[in-house]
Amino acid sequence: MSGWLQGYVALITGGGSGIGRAVAERFLAEGASVTVLGRDAAQLDQVTGDRVHRVTADVRDSDALHAAVAETVECFGKLDTLVANAGVWDYQRQLTRLSGKDIDAAFDEIFSINVKGYLLAAEAAWPELVKTRGSIVMTLSNSSFYVNGGGPLYTASKHACLGLMRELAYELAPKVRVNGVACGGMNTDLRGPETLALGDRSIAASFAKQQGTPPIPLHDSSTDPRDFTAPYVLLAAREQSGTITGHAISADGGIGVRGFARAAGGDHL
Repeated sequence: MSGWLQGYVALITGGGSGIGRAVAERFLAEGASVTVLGRDAAQLDQVTGDRVHRVTADVRDSDALHAAVAETVECFGKLDTLVANAGVWDYQRQLTRLSGKDIDAAFDEIFSINVKGYLLAAEAAWPELVKTRGSIVMTLSNSSFYVNGGGPLYTASKHACLGLMRELAYELAPKVRVNGVACGGMNTDLRGPETLALGDRSIAASFAKQQGTPPIPLHDSSTDPRDFTAPYVLLAAREQSGTITGHAISADGGIGVRGFARAAGGDHL
């Protein structure tokens, strides 16, 4: 039986690790051809298969993103789906632990990757997506809707991504659908901003230190990124989601029905 993405072509930013790699491998299993883009060539090499093209590039580089789109079309003949995914986390660095200089530097880095990187990728890809009546799927977060999934910098960046997704869904309709997947916490190699000296810190280390039951309704749910990939397949497959645009599917373990873990975040001040 063929998969839902048989014959599709996708470009995935941040495709060498974490949810990006998991989505790439799921798309390949569903029949798609995939270009994975990221800064670490060694990580990209771990995404294997006959229908894989690898591009070492930074999502803040518009020329490189345009080149990646062109190479994708040259290799596979078209582009059906852009998965805008590359990002960094701020490790819940609260305002009271940030100096003005920290904010100035880290804001620019986090927003340039998490937000501008999505917008630049969309700018590079939209002409080809119009040709195929394709789609964009953005990796959002529970922090796109709720507080304390990150600090103020990360939360603000993910709220911005939600707004960006909705705006592009309007601007690119009816030719291109734009949706998102709002993921909860995953055990991945997600890194922090270099400007906060967190570039070498992986979220996987935080998961390794966790003890007890996670405070979410689906507290026994998986944190394996592979178990978050189904919504991406659904939103990419026009036969399955051709009437859906401007929508974010929450895959966050039920954070939206949990309420606040504690009443106030500043009781310690």
